[in-house]
Amino acid sequence: QVQLVESGGGLVQAGGSLRLSCAASGRTGPMAWFRQAPGKEREFVSGIGRGGNYTFHADSVKGRFTISRDNTKNTMYVQMNSLKPEDTAVYYCAAAPLGPLFVSTQARYYTYWGQGTQVTVSS
Repeated sequence: QVQLVESGGGLVQAGGSLRLSCAASGRTGPMAWFRQAPGKEREFVSGIGRGGNYTFHADSVKGRFTISRDNTKNTMYVQMNSLKPEDTAVYYCAAAPLGPLFVSTQARYYTYWGQGTQVTVSS
Protein backbone atom coordinates (compact mmCIF):
# COMPACT_ATOMS: atom_id res chain seq x y z
CA GLN A 1 0.00 0.00 0.00
CA VAL A 2 1.45 3.34 -1.09
CA GLN A 3 0.65 6.47 0.85
CA LEU A 4 0.57 9.92 -0.76
CA VAL A 5 1.03 13.20 1.09
CA GLU A 6 0.44 16.55 -0.60
CA SER A 7 1.91 19.86 0.49
CA GLY A 8 2.32 23.39 -0.81
CA GLY A 9 -1.26 24.64 -0.91
CA GLY A 10 -2.29 28.03 0.39
CA LEU A 11 -3.76 31.43 -0.36
CA VAL A 12 -2.45 33.45 -3.29
CA GLN A 13 -3.60 36.45 -5.26
CA ALA A 14 -4.73 36.12 -8.86
CA GLY A 15 -1.72 36.05 -11.15
CA GLY A 16 0.46 34.49 -8.50
CA SER A 17 2.15 31.09 -8.34
CA LEU A 18 2.20 28.03 -6.12
CA ARG A 19 4.06 24.74 -6.27
CA LEU A 20 2.36 21.62 -4.96
CA SER A 21 4.29 18.50 -3.98
CA CYS A 22 3.13 14.93 -3.57
CA ALA A 23 5.42 12.57 -1.69
CA ALA A 24 4.81 8.86 -2.15
CA SER A 25 5.88 6.21 0.36
CA GLY A 26 7.02 3.93 -2.48
CA ARG A 27 7.40 3.60 -6.22
CA THR A 28 4.34 4.19 -8.38
CA GLY A 29 3.24 4.14 -11.99
CA PRO A 30 1.56 7.10 -13.67
CA MET A 31 0.55 9.94 -11.36
CA ALA A 32 -1.87 12.83 -11.64
CA TRP A 33 -3.35 15.85 -9.99
CA PHE A 34 -7.10 16.25 -9.64
CA ARG A 35 -9.05 19.07 -8.06
CA GLN A 36 -12.50 19.58 -6.61
CA ALA A 37 -14.16 22.93 -6.09
CA PRO A 38 -17.16 23.35 -3.77
CA GLY A 39 -20.31 22.02 -5.37
CA LYS A 40 -18.45 20.59 -8.36
CA GLU A 41 -17.23 17.16 -9.36
CA ARG A 42 -13.60 16.16 -9.05
CA GLU A 43 -11.77 16.96 -12.28
CA PHE A 44 -8.49 15.95 -13.85
CA VAL A 45 -5.81 18.66 -13.91
CA SER A 46 -2.48 17.15 -15.00
CA GLY A 47 -0.90 13.72 -15.40
CA ILE A 48 2.59 12.30 -15.85
CA GLY A 49 3.85 8.93 -16.99
CA ARG A 50 5.95 6.60 -14.91
CA GLY A 51 9.24 7.78 -16.39
CA GLY A 52 8.30 11.44 -16.33
CA ASN A 53 8.72 11.98 -20.08
CA TYR A 54 5.02 12.04 -20.96
CA THR A 55 2.80 14.74 -19.50
CA PHE A 56 -0.77 15.81 -20.17
CA HIS A 57 -2.68 18.84 -18.95
CA ALA A 58 -6.36 19.75 -19.00
CA ASP A 59 -7.18 22.57 -21.41
CA SER A 60 -8.12 24.81 -18.49
CA VAL A 61 -4.54 24.80 -17.14
CA LYS A 62 -2.49 24.24 -20.28
CA GLY A 63 0.29 26.79 -20.57
CA ARG A 64 -0.01 27.75 -16.91
CA PHE A 65 0.65 24.50 -15.00
CA THR A 66 3.68 22.24 -15.36
CA ILE A 67 3.78 18.75 -13.89
CA SER A 68 7.00 16.90 -13.10
CA ARG A 69 8.29 14.06 -10.96
CA ASP A 70 11.55 13.01 -9.32
CA ASN A 71 11.57 9.23 -9.10
CA THR A 72 14.71 9.26 -6.92
CA LYS A 73 12.55 10.96 -4.28
CA ASN A 74 9.21 9.32 -5.17
CA THR A 75 7.79 12.82 -5.43
CA MET A 76 5.57 14.56 -7.97
CA TYR A 77 5.16 18.29 -8.39
CA VAL A 78 2.94 20.77 -10.16
CA GLN A 79 4.09 24.32 -10.72
CA MET A 80 1.04 26.53 -11.01
CA ASN A 81 1.56 29.98 -12.56
CA SER A 82 -0.84 32.77 -13.54
CA LEU A 83 -3.37 31.45 -11.06
CA LYS A 84 -7.00 32.46 -11.47
CA PRO A 85 -9.86 32.54 -8.94
CA GLU A 86 -11.42 29.61 -10.82
CA ASP A 87 -8.38 27.50 -9.87
CA THR A 88 -9.59 27.58 -6.27
CA ALA A 89 -10.18 24.00 -5.14
CA VAL A 90 -8.87 21.15 -3.06
CA TYR A 91 -6.08 19.54 -5.04
CA TYR A 92 -5.56 15.80 -4.80
CA CYS A 93 -2.58 13.72 -5.75
CA ALA A 94 -3.29 10.33 -7.31
CA ALA A 95 -1.09 7.42 -8.38
CA ALA A 96 -1.46 4.14 -10.19
CA PRO A 97 0.51 1.03 -9.23
CA LEU A 98 3.71 0.14 -11.10
CA GLY A 99 1.97 -2.02 -13.71
CA PRO A 100 0.00 0.52 -15.80
CA LEU A 101 1.95 2.55 -18.33
CA PHE A 102 -0.42 5.27 -19.50
CA VAL A 103 -1.75 8.46 -18.02
CA SER A 104 -5.53 8.59 -17.67
CA THR A 105 -7.88 11.47 -17.02
CA GLN A 106 -10.27 9.13 -15.20
CA ALA A 107 -10.15 9.08 -11.40
CA ARG A 108 -11.03 5.38 -11.25
CA TYR A 109 -7.72 4.54 -12.99
CA TYR A 110 -5.74 5.60 -9.91
CA THR A 111 -5.45 3.35 -6.88
CA TYR A 112 -3.75 5.64 -4.38
CA TRP A 113 -4.94 9.07 -3.27
CA GLY A 114 -3.67 11.80 -0.99
CA GLN A 115 -5.76 13.67 1.54
CA GLY A 116 -5.86 16.86 -0.51
CA THR A 117 -4.46 20.35 -0.09
CA GLN A 118 -6.45 23.58 -0.36
CA VAL A 119 -5.55 26.15 -2.99
CA THR A 120 -7.36 29.48 -2.75
CA VAL A 121 -6.86 32.21 -5.35
CA SER A 122 -8.22 35.62 -4.44
CA SER A 123 -9.29 38.17 -7.04
